[in-house]
Amino acid sequence: MQTEKLYYQDQYLGRFTAHILNAQIDEKGRFYVILDQTAFYPTGGGQPHDTGTLNDMEVIDVEEINGEIRHYISGSMEVGSECVGEIHWERRMDHMQQHAGQHILSAAFEEEFGYKTVSFHMGKELCSIDIAIENLTEEEAYEVEKIANIIIIENHPIETRWVNQEELSNYKLRKEVSVSENIRLVIIPDFDYNGCGGTHPIATGQVGSIEILHWEKQKNHVRVFFVCGRRVRTQLHKKHKVIQNLSALLSSPQEQLVETSKRILEGTKQLEKIITHLKQQLIEYEAESLTAQSERKQQYKLIKEVFVNRPIAELQQLAKNITSKSDMIIVLLVNETDEKLQLVCGRGKGTSVSMNQLIKQVLPTINGKGGGNDVIAQGGGEKLIHPDELMNRLVEAI
Repeated sequence: MQTEKLYYQDQYLGRFTAHILNAQIDEKGRFYVILDQTAFYPTGGGQPHDTGTLNDMEVIDVEEINGEIRHYISGSMEVGSECVGEIHWERRMDHMQQHAGQHILSAAFEEEFGYKTVSFHMGKELCSIDIAIENLTEEEAYEVEKIANIIIIENHPIETRWVNQEELSNYKLRKEVSVSENIRLVIIPDFDYNGCGGTHPIATGQVGSIEILHWEKQKNHVRVFFVCGRRVRTQLHKKHKVIQNLSALLSSPQEQLVETSKRILEGTKQLEKIITHLKQQLIEYEAESLTAQSERKQQYKLIKEVFVNRPIAELQQLAKNITSKSDMIIVLLVNETDEKLQLVCGRGKGTSVSMNQLIKQVLPTINGKGGGNDVIAQGGGEKLIHPDELMNRLVEAI
């Protein structure tokens, strides 16, 4: 069922009437209608679908499947009835600004440096293009952004034209078209000629402005993130708010924020080194204290201790420090966190008990997992028993 595409006749049409040709439920259980004409743009060509209402019912998705434009709505309608459609205009205008901005930006990259665009993505907040290069410099990005905004300020017309394959040779296309019939070109005269099925404003001035935000390497390409039109103001507001908060938090003016942050980060690194050194000294002191309190058995000395919310890495280091002080010693450490029980077991070189086999005997008690070797092992599991009970089972297993 062919639907007349009103969005190609007038991209500024925000309200229309139509008749329902078909009404169905798809394989996902979603209700949709097919209209004799529509101003709702379906998802395609990197541009998201329009939203709005049909007879005050929300249009939540629009797709073109096998030539049918399906309008997925929140309610139901009868075939043959008339409906009134209204487009969410701010969303449509935003999409037109971003899509036209992408054409301008891609053309500027290619015109100035010969960098071709290989893909385009329009997100809810940011847009991106992948360009076929491995590296992009700040100077190149700045120059392209400047050219793109000059094209906007000069307010060039944005034209659309339907052509056939034979007529394509008359245009300097930026890339090959993906269809062989009903070919639609979007043209900025003397600047960009591109096959495209999306919606665009009638002139570049309506894009407002283009701002390149940042870029990152993506395999053999560079992904450039940008915004156009109203999104530029949104990004400016958000970033200015962050800068204001940082300035107040760091007691630093905007122009000194980078240097101030560097000093704070460097100071933090130094403090972290001091803290790490002090923790090592405390663990060493703790190891000496526990060793002095060890229980003497017939063939070895035993240290057993229960902790609450200790980092497992600290307990591993504690066990290593203790076993390095005496060959004839066994260390059993149990740790209780908010959600689980953990254990670390170690021995000196003079004892023959395998720590790996020891924890494997008790871990099933707490549905636990773990591992290690004969000298040191660790594991953890559910809080099914009291930590003291877990310690008693370790002692019995020895």
